[in-house]
Amino acid sequence: MAKAADRPKRAARTSVWLEGKAPRGTGRRGAQPTGLDRDRITEATVRLLDAEGLAKFSMRRLAAELNVTAMSVYWYVDTKDDLLELALDRVAAEMRLPDTESVPGEWREQLRELAAGYRDLLVRHPWVSPLIGEFLNIGPNWLGFSLAIQRAVRNTGLTPSRQNGAIAAVFQFVYGFGTIEGHFRARVAAAGMTQDEYFRDAVGSVNEELATNEAVRSAKELMESRGEGTVSEMWARDFTIALDLMIAGIESLLDPAVRTGDAPAEAAGSAPAGVTEEESPR
Repeated sequence: MAKAADRPKRAARTSVWLEGKAPRGTGRRGAQPTGLDRDRITEATVRLLDAEGLAKFSMRRLAAELNVTAMSVYWYVDTKDDLLELALDRVAAEMRLPDTESVPGEWREQLRELAAGYRDLLVRHPWVSPLIGEFLNIGPNWLGFSLAIQRAVRNTGLTPSRQNGAIAAVFQFVYGFGTIEGHFRARVAAAGMTQDEYFRDAVGSVNEELATNEAVRSAKELMESRGEGTVSEMWARDFTIALDLMIAGIESLLDPAVRTGDAPAEAAGSAPAGVTEEESPR
């Protein structure tokens, strides 16, 4: 039996990608249930999480979706957490990764593309954001995304001591923005309304019932500045402006020679650093 003091360390290392478990698409023992494989199970998991959310997901519900017994699913995964981790990495493949090696001077466009892809993923799959904080995110697709981020930030010419801060500034911002937007869209869908209908209804109720609140009165000018655009256009505009501010902040830390592209190639840093949990997109 493991000692209590050993448990935190063991839990920190737990991952379907670290424990030598069966490769995707194969069973673990004996004859396999007909018609099942790990890919099909993972795809069904993603489909259910998208349709019903993380709170309602269970192995029993998954088995019903696949029209098999719950025990059949356990031929391919040991635990529900293994399955969630596989689903998390599966959807990460949806993000397009820019070429960060042959065109290092285009780091601004690279960061914008990576940030936009990450935001879209969080909005499209609202269940992703809570799981990112629970797992190590070391599946092949997340590692590819992490490497692209490291290279894009290294391409800025920031010193290594500042690169971690740049990664945190950009991608923790995207994590927060995409999480809030994804949850908003989920509430809208649950209400059976469009984003514009929900927004007008919510703002109207707040302005009417909290008309004397100082925070509500103070926000009036900000709300009016949004103009007549749709809610989707508001999200896009706010995201673009915020990301531009992040990139401008990175530029402000660069030496003038690096900023103008006159710095030597080695200014971009050394070989890729190892991925740590702190550097993983959150």
